[in-house]
Amino acid sequence: MKEATLLFSFLFLISLSLSNSLHLHTQTLTLHSLPNPAHLGPTPQPQDTSKSESDSGLSLDLHHIDALASHLSPEDLFALRLKRDSARANSIFARVELASSSSSSFEPSLRAAGGKNSSSSRDFSSSVVSGLAQGSGEYFTRLGVGTPPRYMYMVLDTGSDVVWIQCLPCKKCYDQTDRIFNPAQSGSFRSIPCRSRVCKQLDQAGCIRRGNKCAYQVSYGDGSFTMGEFASETMTFRGVKVPNVALGCGHDNEGLFIGAAGLLGLGRGKLSFPTQAGNQFGQKFSYCLVDRSASSKPSSVVFGGSSVSRSAVFTPLLSNPKLDTFYYVELMGISVGGTRVPGITGELFKIDRTGNGGVIVDSGTSVTRLTRPAYVALRDAFRVGAASLKSAPGFSLFDTCFDLSGKTEVRVPTVVMHFRGADVSLPANNYLIPVDTSSRFCFAFAGTMSGLSIIGNIQQQGFRVVFDMAQRRVGFAPGSCA
Repeated sequence: MKEATLLFSFLFLISLSLSNSLHLHTQTLTLHSLPNPAHLGPTPQPQDTSKSESDSGLSLDLHHIDALASHLSPEDLFALRLKRDSARANSIFARVELASSSSSSFEPSLRAAGGKNSSSSRDFSSSVVSGLAQGSGEYFTRLGVGTPPRYMYMVLDTGSDVVWIQCLPCKKCYDQTDRIFNPAQSGSFRSIPCRSRVCKQLDQAGCIRRGNKCAYQVSYGDGSFTMGEFASETMTFRGVKVPNVALGCGHDNEGLFIGAAGLLGLGRGKLSFPTQAGNQFGQKFSYCLVDRSASSKPSSVVFGGSSVSRSAVFTPLLSNPKLDTFYYVELMGISVGGTRVPGITGELFKIDRTGNGGVIVDSGTSVTRLTRPAYVALRDAFRVGAASLKSAPGFSLFDTCFDLSGKTEVRVPTVVMHFRGADVSLPANNYLIPVDTSSRFCFAFAGTMSGLSIIGNIQQQGFRVVFDMAQRRVGFAPGSCA
């Protein structure tokens, strides 16, 4: 069977090569250099705290971590992005492998600080920013925590559930841009009892017996962790208050979150922010990530009804019984140059009985990873379709690169991802990207030996990606970042 598939793929590539000039669907790639940090816009400033919500949603600006690194060269900035990306992908793969194992309990010796979901129907949104030193996400925004609200930078992450911030008193806290949150100065901070339903929903829960306070611990695949009291607090988004959000008040934190005060988990789990505040924004949110090399517009995240774009195409949201954090979708195939690539079928991306496999949409991974057989077939088809371009040596995890020096634009084969019920045609700069200042561009996909595949944020650029938990679907709306 394997030999037959390889022969079919070989014959397809020969056929594609022979008919290249007649039938290949192409599009124009306008060449851009690696983004210079000095041109990424000013360092993110405190966001306007006045109410800015409409009747159908609230929007916040998002910032990319690179906006905080104006002292670095474009090459160094890109190298750091790939390093973060590798750690991120490896962390996700490790979490999937360990999903079936049970979590151990712990007894932390620290002080700790529960909540009801709001029944309000108001929507809200925020802008998204990408930052440099936070290891568990590429984008962050500015949110208010407590009463009165203290505004601070928080990483947004669709691959995490628990919301947490650094808190005083600190046993160990990393450096952050804003002052560390002091729960004693907030009128809305409330402790959560050890035996409460919310406390029991934690994967790693403990009890601070003095005071009967719930304790939490979250560990990340890169060795980062946060632990402390699990409490409830009010969060404010540009003046829109979300009360009783269960969050971690971290007194012992270590890792790669430097700069941000904490993390806003946007995953699918029971303790994620979208799940907790679902009634307030209709269980819907979306983000739109701009191509920083081609646009100065900010990225954004929107909560509520206006997060669902009318131009979006939707694919069903799948469930993995072993891991409820990630947003799984069904990838049926991929086309290059207008022709479906043989060998890339839905069977390669199935979730098996152990919870392995599948395809997730992730905001914190940059480069799309495909299970190795699918990647090889895609890469080979693209190489044939791009045979007229001058090849160049590989770069880092990229093995298919081109020398485009002396050009301002080129024609490249189209790439379309076929999800169940939704065909997503990628813009050229979502899959052929600059990797240095010498006009070397590389095919921005990579293979993985893991059964899990990840749709990364480079491929999501310029789309409003909609997460509609109410109707259990994920949507893609092209050109909807305005």
